[in-house]
This record gives sequence, C-alpha cells and structure tokens, in this order.
Amino acid sequence: MNAPALSKDRLPGPRRPSARMLRGGRAGRPAVAALVGAVVVLGLLGPWLAPYSPAETVGAPYAAPGTPYPLGTDDLGRDVLSRLLCGGPSVLLTTVGATVVTVALGTAAGLLAAFAGHRRPVAEGVVMRPFDALAALPPMLALLLVLTAVPDRLGIVLAACAAGTPLSARVVRAAALPVLRRPHVELAVARGERWFWILGHEVLPLIRTTVLADAGLRFVFSLYLVSAAGFLGVGVPGTDWGSLVHEALPGAALQPYALLAPLVLIAVLAVGVNLLSDAPARPAHEK
Repeated sequence: MNAPALSKDRLPGPRRPSARMLRGGRAGRPAVAALVGAVVVLGLLGPWLAPYSPAETVGAPYAAPGTPYPLGTDDLGRDVLSRLLCGGPSVLLTTVGATVVTVALGTAAGLLAAFAGHRRPVAEGVVMRPFDALAALPPMLALLLVLTAVPDRLGIVLAACAAGTPLSARVVRAAALPVLRRPHVELAVARGERWFWILGHEVLPLIRTTVLADAGLRFVFSLYLVSAAGFLGVGVPGTDWGSLVHEALPGAALQPYALLAPLVLIAVLAVGVNLLSDAPARPAHEK
C-alpha cells in the first residue's frame, strides 16, 4: 500500500520563531541591560563603595559570609567584597579601551579592504595580508609576547588589538562588499565623491548593525584577555578580577564565595554584552 504523497503546502520548512518566543526575548533585554548596567556601575564606583581597603586584614582567614563581611574573607583575612569592588575599574576600563581601539581599527581596515577589492582586486591583498599574518598568532601567545615588552594595561590593549583586529576586519569587509555593489554607491563614485566620504556616508550606515554585533564579540574577547592576564599574574598587579580568581583557587573548598564572586561578574559582563549587541543585528520582523 503506497503512502500518500505530501503536497507542497505540507512540506516541512524552517521553523519561524513564535510570537511568544519573540515577546519573551524582547522582555528579557531590559533585565539583561539592567544587570549589565548594575555590574558596570558597581565596577566603576567600586573603590568609593568598598567598606575596607583591599589590602587591609579585617578578620580571620576564610571567614564565612555574614556581618560585616557579606562575601567573607580570603586567606589573609581581607574583605572579599572590598577587593572585588576595588578590582572593577581596571577590568572595565581596560576592556572598553581595548574594544574601542580594536573595533575602530578593524572597521577602518575592513572598509578600506572592501573598497580596494571592489575597485582593484589586487589592492585588497595589500590591506588584508598583514592582518592575516596577525590572525595566525594565537591570542594567548600574543598576550604573553606583548606583555613581555609592555608589562602594563597598555600591553593588554595592544595584545587585544593585535589578536582581535584581523577578525573584526574580516567581518566588516564581508558585510561591506555587497553594499559597495549597490546603485547608490556606484552613483556616488560616478559623481566623483572621495573614497572616505563614500565609506563613511554610503557604506558604514548600512552595516552598523554588523559592526555593533562585532563590537560585542570584541568586548567579550578583550574581557577574556584581561581576565587571563590577571589570572596569570602578568602585567596587571592589584585586585584585578582575574587575579582574584587565581588567589582564591587554593582555598576554594574553604571559601567558595571568594572564587565564585569574580567569576560571576565576568560571566554576567560577557554574556550580557553579547546578548545586547546581538539584538540590533536581528532583522526588523524578528524584533
């Protein structure tokens, strides 16, 4: 007995998100933004909100959370909350600085490579080949090499730029190439507009959502490098969140909050910023 043939109307197709799923996603964005904003505010104002000095011994080692130490104390009897708050500005400012520089360089290089490749394909290689060479360098190796020469926060920013700019340039170039083939861009070229005007006024506004989504990825990548440098203890002395994780590992069984607190803050920033940067990149009919 032959099975009935399926009509075209009954053929299974790609599932579209339901209205309930979309409403749930929209409803969750304010909560994510509020959570990320709270972490940023506490991180930036942390040194003024900390009840104790980060280097001051205030109680017994590995004291449990309670009054007056909400997160307990570490192996030397220092207040975990105070050290966590005082480590916020260095992490946030270094991460934001690395993200801004990386996205700016990657966007400029990607737009220039796309324009050069659109007009003269041979010229594209002149722009992209040096970035391809940088992309072959593992991020952690780049971090260690740069911090050997520049052992401070500037070194972390330079390492993040060296590791992240090639990827950012590739993303922007891929997004800009189809835009350069549009009639309004060809018309601007025929009018004799300068190339930097065309890229800034005709191309960049149409790929801004891609640039924003890439900025979210660069932020997470920079935060990863900043935390890794603190965990390894290279170039970031002080109460950096990564260094707090490293210091808390030996006594994690006795005082888990000293380990979990910086990890939670890093995770909230990484996941939250990535979700918020992804929201503008979605098509209008999915918002």
